[in-house]
Amino acid sequence: MPYFIETFGELTPTMRGFTVSLLMLMGTFPALASGQLADKHGRLRITMVGVTLFVIGAILQGAAHHMPVFLIGRALCGLGEGTWLSCVSVYITEIAPSSRRGYFTCYGSIKINSSMSWRMPFVVEGVIALFLAISCFFLPESPRWLLLNGKRDAAIRELNRLDFSRVEAEKDLLGPAAEQAIAARLSTMEGFLIMFRRQYRSRTILALFVLGMVQLCGIDGVLYYAPTLFAQAGLPPQSASFLASGLSAILMLAISIPATLFSDRVPRRTVALVGGTLLAGCMLTIGSLYAADSVHTYGAGRWAVIVLIFAFALTYVSTWGMVGKIYASEIQPSVTRSSASALAQGLGFFTNFLVAVTTPIFLAKSSFGAYFLFGGLTLGTVVVLGACMPETRGLSLEAIQDAFRGSIVKKFSLVGLARRWLGLNGGAAGMRSSSSSSHGQIAESEGIEMSGGLRDSEATGVSAFPAVVPTIVVN
Repeated sequence: MPYFIETFGELTPTMRGFTVSLLMLMGTFPALASGQLADKHGRLRITMVGVTLFVIGAILQGAAHHMPVFLIGRALCGLGEGTWLSCVSVYITEIAPSSRRGYFTCYGSIKINSSMSWRMPFVVEGVIALFLAISCFFLPESPRWLLLNGKRDAAIRELNRLDFSRVEAEKDLLGPAAEQAIAARLSTMEGFLIMFRRQYRSRTILALFVLGMVQLCGIDGVLYYAPTLFAQAGLPPQSASFLASGLSAILMLAISIPATLFSDRVPRRTVALVGGTLLAGCMLTIGSLYAADSVHTYGAGRWAVIVLIFAFALTYVSTWGMVGKIYASEIQPSVTRSSASALAQGLGFFTNFLVAVTTPIFLAKSSFGAYFLFGGLTLGTVVVLGACMPETRGLSLEAIQDAFRGSIVKKFSLVGLARRWLGLNGGAAGMRSSSSSSHGQIAESEGIEMSGGLRDSEATGVSAFPAVVPTIVVN
């Protein structure tokens, strides 16, 4: 924006990349610890702390007259986002039953004939962040966190607020598995160390890979530098590039609604593999158009690039952006979920930083190099996920853990794949990950019988949880 340049001066590609990516770099560090803090103090409390830091950072950026103050504001926003984003991912995963689990502001403000043209977007994001902080006072706490902290009565009340199925709640949250999880609760250091023990290692590495690679597809290069990309493709004035960026943001928001509603009707593997293939195709095609010198301020080449940028962004929102964080959290057992998710989120922040800091440098050196790089990384990710990603759709968090302890790991591990390719397994074994059979085997082997339980409210037809805690009788 002209008034931003008037205030801070023209930024070099390297300085521009650093200024944009500083937020993600600073978000890496608190993301590593936020999971353990959330385990101790609660998901919503840590979310409020992080959002408050974000609001302070937004205020400093919007009020800055010198670059150091602006950078301090971005650093605080990064610290805040790194703190709350991991907590929110785990929180959403834990409160969801197994059956369902701002560029346009710049276009509107660029015409203001003062520095408010670039300050206004920070005011808007600060107000939205403040609304998120206030909402934490009214949201239900995670029932699983309450159970891990021995607050069963509060957990039952929150399960009722969240309208959990009585069968799922009794079987997976209030039964033997919950008792075992409480008994196995770990300290902060133990939480990080246990993630790489043999029984958890495959899930931790898979979560790290998923959240790291969904950023290396180049989405943040598209999101943060969309005006630059559209201008490079041939959209003439500055306002036109902002308009295109704002339109893509609105479409991304719009498509996220049906994508959320249908997220549990399509297998996770299908979403990841099809989405990744389309993302790689968009990036590689754009790179090919630039490499062939087919993109000019006139002709069909520029419109092909613009359409492909839109297609890339919308595909990401409805596929990888949707399934990545959910999958990385839901495959973790309760004892490592916060720690592993925080570590994976920290890696995601760091890879996000790499994309944001290098994109303007790549674009200044080559019109097509960045597209080929991100497209190649995405295509490689699809191959790895196709070999190693188990399906989790429709399974409760507890049933997913039973599946990982059983045949899923053997079927989808690289060693297991190699054995099948070499014909050493005597044929492909079916995946037996039914939550009912798994829990039935546990109950039979340990002689556990559950009585009491939960009942439906005959008056309302809504699941209601009694004040009496279900009893466990050991034969």
